[in-house]
Amino acid sequence: MRRSVGIAIAVFALVGASASPAQAELGSGAVGRYIVVLKDGTDSNLLARLHTSELGVAVGHIYSSALRGYSAAMTEATKNRIARDPAVAWVQPDRVYRTTAQTTPTGVDRADADLSGTANIDGVDERTDVDVAVIDTGVDLDHPDLNVYREGAENCSLLGLNPDDRNGHGTHVAGTIGALDDGNGVVGVAPGARIWPVKVLNDAGSGSTADVVCGIDYVAAHADEIEVANMSLGGAGVDDGNCGETEGDIEHQAICRAVAAGVTFVVAAGNDGADAKDSVPAAYDEVITVSALADFNGQPGGGAAATCREDEDDTFADFSNFGADVDIIAPGTCIYSTWMNGGYNTISGTSMASPHVAGAAALYKSTHPQASPEQVKQALQLAGTADWAWPSQDGDQTQESLLNVADF
Repeated sequence: MRRSVGIAIAVFALVGASASPAQAELGSGAVGRYIVVLKDGTDSNLLARLHTSELGVAVGHIYSSALRGYSAAMTEATKNRIARDPAVAWVQPDRVYRTTAQTTPTGVDRADADLSGTANIDGVDERTDVDVAVIDTGVDLDHPDLNVYREGAENCSLLGLNPDDRNGHGTHVAGTIGALDDGNGVVGVAPGARIWPVKVLNDAGSGSTADVVCGIDYVAAHADEIEVANMSLGGAGVDDGNCGETEGDIEHQAICRAVAAGVTFVVAAGNDGADAKDSVPAAYDEVITVSALADFNGQPGGGAAATCREDEDDTFADFSNFGADVDIIAPGTCIYSTWMNGGYNTISGTSMASPHVAGAAALYKSTHPQASPEQVKQALQLAGTADWAWPSQDGDQTQESLLNVADF
C-alpha cells in the first residue's frame, strides 16, 4: 500500500526594530525573535525598558508571574550582548508552534462524513485505501495534509515539468476529497485517499481540449489503479449522444473509454447559473455531474449568516448550473480546504462541490471495489437526502439529491 507522510511547517513574519545610534553596530544583520529569561528577583518591566532604550530591541510580551523575562525582536549580535547581562539567565529562540486542532470543513460536515464508519474521522491518521485522480491545475506535491502519490503524477499542461500546483485550485480540490485525518489542518470526505495529480490547466487556471484529453488518457492508462477521477473544470459544448455515438468529440470519447475501464468520473456542473447541457464534461451522461449548495454552517435548516460571499443558506447556490444533466448536489460555497505552498484557503464554486462527491465515490469504492461507475452513481443518489430548501434559485423543476455519506 502506497503511503506518503508530510511534515507541517508554519512560517511567521518577523518584526524588526529601528536602529538607534547607540546600537547601530549591534543592530546590523538579520532580525530574529527571541525570549529573554531573567534571573529570579529581576524587574522584567525595568530591564525590558532598559534594553529597549540602550540596545533598541523591539519588546513584545513581558513576563512577571510564571517567570521573569520578555520576548523581543533583535539581531543575533544584540542577543549575544543581552545574554552577557548579569541579570539574564539565558536567551532562547522564539520557536514556532502550530495548532493541533483539526477543522472539519462545513461541506464535510454537511455531507455527514464525520458519521461515516468508513471515513472514521477521529483525528487518527487511518487512510482510505482508494486512488483518486485530480484532473486540474496540479496538486501541491509536498502538502503535509495530503497523501499525494508523487509517482503517479502527470503534467499534460507543461510537458516535461512536474505537476506541482502554482494556482491553488487543484490542491483545494484534493483536500476536500482526501485531506488527512491527522488532527491538523482540515479533513477530507475520504481521509488519506491517494491523490494522483494530473495537471491539465496552467498556473492561470486555463487549458485546452488537447491537454484535458491528455489527462483523461493518462487516467485510462492507469484504470487498474485509479478508481475515481475528479474534473472541476469545464468548457462550452454539448452532449453529442451516448458512448458509441461520440464521433467528432474526442473528450467525450476519451471519458467513455475511461469509464468503460472502470473509472468513476465526477465533474463540476459549472458556475454560469445556466443549464449544464451547454457545458462539457458536465453534459455527458457517463459522469456524475454535481451542482452546488449554498451552506454556511454545515447544518440543515437554513438561516445561517453568509460568510465569504452573499447567498442564502441551505439553498441552490446562485452561481450554480442546473438542469437534467445534474445528478447530485453538494456543498460548494465558502469551502475551507488545502491550498498551494502548504496553506489553506476558502473559495466557492461547483468546483468545490464536485470533490465532495468524488470523496464520497472513493468511500463507496473502498467498500465496494467491484462496483461499476454507474453503480457508484446510483449508490450516491440513493444515499442522498432532500433535506435542503427547494425550490430556490434552481432553474429547473427537479430537486437533486443532496450528498450524504453517513451510512457509507
